[in-house]
Amino acid sequence: MEGTPYMILLPVTLCTAGAAAVINFWLGLRISRLRLAEKIFVGDGGDDRLVRRMRAQLNFAEYVPLILVLLALVELAAGTSIWLWGVGAALIVGRICHAFGMDGWGLGRRIGIALTMLTMLGLAAYGIYISQTAQAAPTTVFKIGPKN
Repeated sequence: MEGTPYMILLPVTLCTAGAAAVINFWLGLRISRLRLAEKIFVGDGGDDRLVRRMRAQLNFAEYVPLILVLLALVELAAGTSIWLWGVGAALIVGRICHAFGMDGWGLGRRIGIALTMLTMLGLAAYGIYISQTAQAAPTTVFKIGPKN
């Protein structure tokens, strides 16, 4: 990029966030299609399938943003690596499995929960480890005002 002397690119996080956005769109589309088919335009209308799909999307919205923040911070601190790509892929696979699991595929829900929790806890633990073992960056102190 011309004129930009320094640019940080986090390819794992960017790719994972893009995939997550597509999944979030898909989750919303599944809800919309069911709403139209069942003519339920507000609330859940007591429809169990609609409740499950709404919960799948809300569960996605509850966990994925925090995991993406952790992923970005770990990638920024430790760099891009093959294992980090695996963590991003595990999150995406887990969220897809969870959505199908909420439609009745019990194993998919369990796989989705496990992969989501493992990615979150693994990134959290590694982030804490990095923060405790990293060398502090040099700092410069600027004093404003008259010299003493």
